[in-house]
Order: sequence, then C-alpha cells, then structure tokens
Amino acid sequence: MKHQNLKVLIAALAMISAILACGSPSATESPATQPPESVIVSVTDTASPPTEVAIQHQIVPVSLPENRSDHAGDYDSSKTAKEKMSNGGDRFSFERFERPFNANTMDVYFPELDILDTYVYDDDTWIYGTIQVVDRSAAKSSPYRFAMQIDTEVDGKGDYLVIAENPSSTDWTTVGVQMFFDENSDVGDLTAMLTDPDAKTDGFEKMIFDQGRGDDPDSAWVRVSPKDSNTVEIAVKRSVIGSPPLYMVDMWSGHATLDPAMFDFSDHYTHEQAGAADPGLPNFYPIKSVFEIDNSCRIAVGFQPTGLEPGLCQSIVPVQVGPGTPAPTACQRPPTCFGCGYTWDQATCTCSQVAC
Repeated sequence: MKHQNLKVLIAALAMISAILACGSPSATESPATQPPESVIVSVTDTASPPTEVAIQHQIVPVSLPENRSDHAGDYDSSKTAKEKMSNGGDRFSFERFERPFNANTMDVYFPELDILDTYVYDDDTWIYGTIQVVDRSAAKSSPYRFAMQIDTEVDGKGDYLVIAENPSSTDWTTVGVQMFFDENSDVGDLTAMLTDPDAKTDGFEKMIFDQGRGDDPDSAWVRVSPKDSNTVEIAVKRSVIGSPPLYMVDMWSGHATLDPAMFDFSDHYTHEQAGAADPGLPNFYPIKSVFEIDNSCRIAVGFQPTGLEPGLCQSIVPVQVGPGTPAPTACQRPPTCFGCGYTWDQATCTCSQVAC
C-alpha cells in the first residue's frame, strides 16, 4: 500500500513539473523588447532619387539676318576622290586642311566632312556661322562634329572655339554643343597659322559652356538649316565672347580627330607626320596623322582686312596708281609665302607649297 502511494506521489510531482515547464520562457526565445521583424524598414527603400534641375534658357536664336557679314568658299574634293587626292587647298604649314579622307591609303572619302561653303552673319545679340558640306547624310562615324573658331584679337590666334556634334533637327538646341576658351593664349604658339617646331601647347584648354551648363546657359546653339539639310548653323552669343566689334572666323568639320586640345594642328605635328593630300608633294603624300578633317580660310568681320592677316581668305587687292607709275599688280603676295617650300602664282593670286 505504501509503495502504491509513493508511486502516485511521484507521478503527481512529475505532472506538476511538466505543467510548470510548459509555462516557463524558453532559453531560445527572443527578448520581449525586440520589435517584430515586419516593422524594420530600410531608409534606402523609401528615399526619393535626387531631381536634376532643368536648364532655364532665357533667349534662343531666331532666323539668320537677311544680309551676311561675309562668305568663304572651299574646295570640293568629291571631284578628285577617286584619285585619292584633295581638289586643292591642303596646305599643312598654313593650317589649311582639305582632308575628308581616311589616313594613309586615302581610299575612303567622307562627303559629310567635305566643306563646300561657309557664311558668317551677325546682329546685336548673335554671331552665326554656317557650314555646308557635300552630303551630311552620309555620316557613319561617331562622333561627327562641326566647329567655329573665333579670333577676337585679329592676330591669327583663335580665342574661342564652339564645337557641336552633328544636329538632327532644324530647331535650335544646346545638346551636343560645347564652347572653349584659350585662357593661356597658346593657340598658334609663336607664329599664328604657321608651323612652330617643338611647340608645347594645350589648345583650347578651358571649357566655358557644356550643353547649357556654364555661366550663361544660352552661350552657343546649333541646328540643321531649315533651307538645306547639308548645311549646319552655329550661333554664339556675342556677350559671352566680349561683344567684339571686329573679329575673324573659320569653320571646321571632322570626326573624333576634331579635338579642341589639338589647335593649332600644325604645331602638334611635323609635316612628315601629318602628311599631305596632294600627290604633288611626294615627300609628304599621303595624309597620315592629321586625317578626316576639313576647314575653311578665315573671314574678316567688322573691318577691312589689309591682306596680311594670318589665315585670311585670298582676295584681289587692287593697287591705286597714278600717271607714269607701273601697271597695277593683281594682288599682293603675303609675307608667309616666301622661302623654301613656297611658290607664288601672281596670275591666280595663290601661294602653293612645294618640296624644297
């Protein structure tokens, strides 16, 4: 009887222990102070991305003025492309390029680079430059660029360069447009528009405008001409370049080779390195390091040029004579067309480069 009572007591105690154990906190249970996992929120999941401030333009170019300031034609190398040569005008030592070809073989002609005509217009607010090429739609290389170089000191050394990627619309845009300034005045080195051996220049080294960003969001624009799909128009705000009363302008086209840091190109290469697009210069032909690029001669705006300005387009300069004086010459020979490597044709008023 005693043994049975003992067994009952032990069983009862075991049952009580089990009941107490079920009500005790587990050793692995999370503390009561820890929040449920479902209420933990990551800040990065709810933060809004930063909003970019839109560029606010104050003034946009309009139609070009009715009267042009001046004009400069250029050579059409489509006529001689099959012969792997330019149609004239390629004079490396004078910073004149007619090179709408690939390097070395010159067996690929790029009509989108071949400048035919350039014009300059201006009004109280804008300076406009136009560049007409043989066939802009033929462009397949990227980037494809147009540029306008402005010499505000009329010393042959460019001061500002506006460079724009090939536009797609007849509406004015700042997309793809950049503007540079030669802050240290080393473009052209010692002698403007002429080769300076061992020149250490960095070209247009300061960007002052980048697609609407800069001190003036309206500094420079580009569009396709509404009148001709092969013509590109560039507009520069006069006040951005100091509102010059007189200046000189030249136009450029190129692929990736049209680099602001390489101006003047003739100061960064020797003639042997750059090559020539004219087989009449066998010591230099064909083009080599300077390729897929074209430019125009310089247009004078706001003043009557003397004919001695570096890079100036050639023009007939009549000489006034009185009774008993020699017959007038057709034009004046520029001082850059003397010495070994240059010959002057008085009949056509042209300077040609020849092998020494």
